[in-house]
Amino acid sequence: MPKTSEMRESKFLRKEDVGRGTLATIASCIKKNTAMEGAEPEHKWCLTFQELDKPLVLNATNTQLCEQICGSDDTDFWVGKRIVLYTDPNVSYAGKLVGGIRVRAPKALAPPVKPVPVVPDFEADDIPF
Repeated sequence: MPKTSEMRESKFLRKEDVGRGTLATIASCIKKNTAMEGAEPEHKWCLTFQELDKPLVLNATNTQLCEQICGSDDTDFWVGKRIVLYTDPNVSYAGKLVGGIRVRAPKALAPPVKPVPVVPDFEADDIPF
């Protein structure tokens, strides 16, 4: 049986679409009509992605996070950059915690760390020679 959240279709990304983390490459930043069908047009900025069919409607927080991740407030420089989209249960709307999509930088692949041998602390008096 489907969950009720799966029954509602959306032409924009929803938190259920990204789960715990989805790596995506920014394709563009465009203005789209986000109004419900039949309502007055309401245009908002959205990110499109190479790997995803639906765009992400940008809110103020995610816009600022993208600026930090991409290193620029010029969205032309965001194209080709990779970000992680994930569900954050602490996103609030109209004063209620509803959960939503947040963005973060991908975790860099760290080089393998060699173990450092533990050298015991010795006092000069402890050395037998």
